Amino acid sequence: MTETTEPVSPGMARVRAALIGVGVLGLLLGAYVLVTLQSPIAIVGVATWLLGAIILHDAVLSPIVLGVSVLVRRTGRRVSRVVLVIVQGAVVVGAIMTLLVVPEIYAKTKGPNTTVLPFDYALRLGLLWASLAVLTAVVCLLYTRRARRRG
Repeated sequence: MTETTEPVSPGMARVRAALIGVGVLGLLLGAYVLVTLQSPIAIVGVATWLLGAIILHDAVLSPIVLGVSVLVRRTGRRVSRVVLVIVQGAVVVGAIMTLLVVPEIYAKTKGPNTTVLPFDYALRLGLLWASLAVLTAVVCLLYTRRARRRG
């Protein structure tokens, strides 16, 4: 089975190279700032957080997405690429918010500090996921209805 790829235009190749360059410069700047301005303990904390993010992605999010896609395929229905992109976007937003909020949830368990951590972050994270699920379902439903009307 051969895979066909479209040739990349010179303009697109330049744009990709520029974006990769900006990304690499951003990583280098972040590493420089981290090493020069943070203590070794803080660097270990950041490394732990990054390791947790990788584990969350590979051990939790990826199997869930794979399981959902297998279930959808077993029902015999085809899902349009647009719907997949909408669902993937919602999962990415939820995952990023989870990665940002989990440290606050953990810090809140260490003891009450109402001036720094005034909210119930676990409840708000759950509400975010519920809202994302409802919003994603509505957007997918609206898209599929519109696509059926067109053709």
